[in-house]
Amino acid sequence: MSFDLSTYKTNKSKSNDFKIKTKSFQFSKKLPDKRKEIFYRELGMLLKSGVDFKKALEILSNQSSNRFEKEIILQIKEKIVEGRSIYESMRESNQFSAYEYYSIQIGEETRKLEEVLGELQKYFNQKIQMKRQIISVMTYPTIIMLVTVLVLYFMLNKVVPMFSSVFKQFGSELPKSTQIIIKISNHSGIIFSIIIGIILGFIFIHILLKERSSYRLLTSHIALKIPYFGNLIKKIYISRFCQAMNLLITSKTTLINSLTLTAKMISFYPIEIAIHQIKEDITRGASLNESLKKHTVFENKMVSMVEVAEQVNQLETMFERLTEQYNEEINHQTKMIGVILEPMIIIVIGIIVGIIMVSMYAPMFDLSKIINK
Repeated sequence: MSFDLSTYKTNKSKSNDFKIKTKSFQFSKKLPDKRKEIFYRELGMLLKSGVDFKKALEILSNQSSNRFEKEIILQIKEKIVEGRSIYESMRESNQFSAYEYYSIQIGEETRKLEEVLGELQKYFNQKIQMKRQIISVMTYPTIIMLVTVLVLYFMLNKVVPMFSSVFKQFGSELPKSTQIIIKISNHSGIIFSIIIGIILGFIFIHILLKERSSYRLLTSHIALKIPYFGNLIKKIYISRFCQAMNLLITSKTTLINSLTLTAKMISFYPIEIAIHQIKEDITRGASLNESLKKHTVFENKMVSMVEVAEQVNQLETMFERLTEQYNEEINHQTKMIGVILEPMIIIVIGIIVGIIMVSMYAPMFDLSKIINK
């Protein structure tokens, strides 16, 4: 069973210009991933217990201690009572992505809503776990970097000027490194202001241009070229691709519609463009693995396994296994980030502080010579 997605695309394109201008500056409240994970899990449990959908929403609204979440659930319930479908009610709430509410539509049409809810709960659970792992790994290096910046600022604004005033009393020529550090110290306020201005400028440019295809292509290309991190970023999005395809194909969605929905869910430009071209190739009669081979964003291992799965007609099972494999690799690589970053940061801090201290103390060693003169 399949359905036409063209209406969704058309509606989106009509208001596209307005969205580009206003979306960046309009901050509306959204349900966090954790609340969605709980929502899908508990809703699936209630439906499996034989509770009808309206009653299940009523129970969830009564259980929720979050006022905003309660309002969203009640809005969905009211729309369903008015005669709208579940997916339409979720879409009109503006709290769920296209991937979520179209997955719900698939569940409604194939009468596998409980399974779809279970997959959505699993998706958000994995997404939350990945975020937590990345945050836990990056917290220590981030704190160390902030402390380093503060210490460097303090040394350049307080410590170095003290040494500089002492050196001026002797009138002797200072080592080159000491002269450079003193010059940096004298202009440290301007230097830090420029650095902060550049960072804020990049953030502002990103907010303005993040919807443009050329900007998304450039930033994604740069991200993939970053050593170690580029490979991790690619695996994260490939994992999402495999997970989405597994859910949709398992729900008996056609391959073309599965790719269309997956493109809407994944906000990674290289995969979005690749999916658009893959759909065209499949429409002309090409197989999925032949279409995937044309795009370097997909790894050879994945393409080979998809080829085998197509031959034995087990595509959904293969995507499930690929999702598990990529999640394991992602977990390992995120753990390795901390192992690699911590010593590197310590080395960089040691070098910076060491250069400053050596440059400041070097003239002191020649102090006796200066005094004898």
